Amino acid sequence: MTFSFDKKIERRNTRAVKWDLVKSLYGSEDVLPMWVADMDFEVPPAVKDALTERAQHGVFGYTYTDNALQNTITDWLEYKHDWKVKSASILYSPGVIATLYMAIQTFTDKGDKVLIQTPVYPPFYDIVKNHDRELVTNSLIVQENRYEIDFEDFEAKLQQGVKVFILCNPHNPVGRVWTQAELEKIVALCKKYNVMIFADEIHADLVYHPNKHIPIAKIDEDMEEQIITCMSPTKTFNLAGLQVSYVIVANKQKRDALEKTFHKQGMHILNTMGITALDAAYNNGREWLEQLLKQLQTNIDYVVNTFANHPKVKVFRPEGTYLIWLDFSKLELSQDELKEFLQTRAQVGLNDGASFGEEGSGFMRMNIACPLDIVKEGTTRIKNALDNA
Repeated sequence: MTFSFDKKIERRNTRAVKWDLVKSLYGSEDVLPMWVADMDFEVPPAVKDALTERAQHGVFGYTYTDNALQNTITDWLEYKHDWKVKSASILYSPGVIATLYMAIQTFTDKGDKVLIQTPVYPPFYDIVKNHDRELVTNSLIVQENRYEIDFEDFEAKLQQGVKVFILCNPHNPVGRVWTQAELEKIVALCKKYNVMIFADEIHADLVYHPNKHIPIAKIDEDMEEQIITCMSPTKTFNLAGLQVSYVIVANKQKRDALEKTFHKQGMHILNTMGITALDAAYNNGREWLEQLLKQLQTNIDYVVNTFANHPKVKVFRPEGTYLIWLDFSKLELSQDELKEFLQTRAQVGLNDGASFGEEGSGFMRMNIACPLDIVKEGTTRIKNALDNA
């Protein structure tokens, strides 16, 4: 079956964060939003049909998760990532960030050191600071137009008594998909210094050939018990508004402790539509995802080719995610001036690079998960503004 990713769907007046907050965030309705990480594509037909059928049932009482749902998830993980997960190791949560909040509360105490790799998804900072933990950063370094891990600094930071390392893989915003060798180094060092790993792998299914996502919990069986892996179908199938995710915890003692925190915070029940969507997506969305990845690759190629050798912007081609990290530092503008330039001169709404950390100053993040015509429009607006700057 062939799926179309050309259809432009009107999202305004649906309380869509991406579209309905444009004026309040960027000052004009004329700004083209290419920021928050959801897609402008319809979900797979099987998901739409399953949700419609469930809505027509008309009763939306409490819903439980069963063995069949667990099997759906384990089958998906084996199919997509060659990862055999025991169904008993799965817990459910409304979202990955919610899970990370619960994990920090469960496995660390006030004042404990938590390491993140920057620039990184802004909520990572909040996870640490909002719980009165000490933030420790390992800045990623650029080598030959590609972000790499500074392992010398990484180890030096772990030596300071870090309790937890929060991994982002695929990385948001720089788009790296960490290799087997890189993951092995991370695991070996965390094992050496007895550091737990919380892995945000929400973009795991959105990876482009020849790159391959490897769940970090697969790297070392001995270290598996020290790893908590957060995953979800929400980025993969555009289900973010349904708030459904799961967490894989191999160690029973740790899993029980985390589940206890979930219950303490009243976060142990998924919503009915989220369960329905997850089940339909994982069971019937494989062909749709294959075609989606081809469309996203086409969109990425367009942006990369448009700005190839442009003197005022550098594009970091993502190995995974549908987010592109753009370096505008050659414009020599302050971050406020850069944001003003893009929203008033280019009339495109991007994510502020500085929100990902101080290393993001001079950068912006672009979301290309939309019809190619919109990607072309946004890219052309930016190019024209740069050419006339």
